[in-house]
Amino acid sequence: MAETEPNAAALNSAVGTELFVLQSVASSTITEAGTRSTIYLSTLSSGLVAIGFAGESPTLLAILTSIVFPTIFMLGWFTVVRLVDTSVENITVRRRMGRIRAHFIGLHPSGPELISLDNPRTGELGVRYSRSSFLFTMASMIGTVNSVLGGALVALLLIFGGAVQPLLAQISGVMVGSILLTATLTYERRRIRSATAG
Repeated sequence: MAETEPNAAALNSAVGTELFVLQSVASSTITEAGTRSTIYLSTLSSGLVAIGFAGESPTLLAILTSIVFPTIFMLGWFTVVRLVDTSVENITVRRRMGRIRAHFIGLHPSGPELISLDNPRTGELGVRYSRSSFLFTMASMIGTVNSVLGGALVALLLIFGGAVQPLLAQISGVMVGSILLTATLTYERRRIRSATAG
């Protein structure tokens, strides 16, 4: 019995350290997601300003559109993938933190009154999660903007490069944007569902 108490104390100390590390990881994922979103939106804004200045010259506008928009579009895809990664990482970290908190609750009879466990369905910590909650993540936000950009890029390329009628080009752009958005949300949903099922 004398050997088990020091081991329990060492375990609690190690678990406390692990909880601190996981809190740091959770915080860093949120910071990274915000930073990446800001970088993408700033790049998009700068690109739109540059194209706006070239609006009076169709040739220059076509050149900038074919160079700037595809570059920003690819940056958007990279950003979405990484934002989904940070969401999955945050889900995993929160689950592990929940297990540690459950361990702390069992250490003392007053534990359940002092430490509440986060339940994704009841939202005990103030947030109610549902199957559609992934629609409100940073990845979904950037994915939506990037899908609009992709649709606009297709429409502009059809107008400048294919001499397609503007109305037909706009319809094509809307269709491509819708497909891109569906693909983005499907990818995100599958990744998050896989993480929450584990």
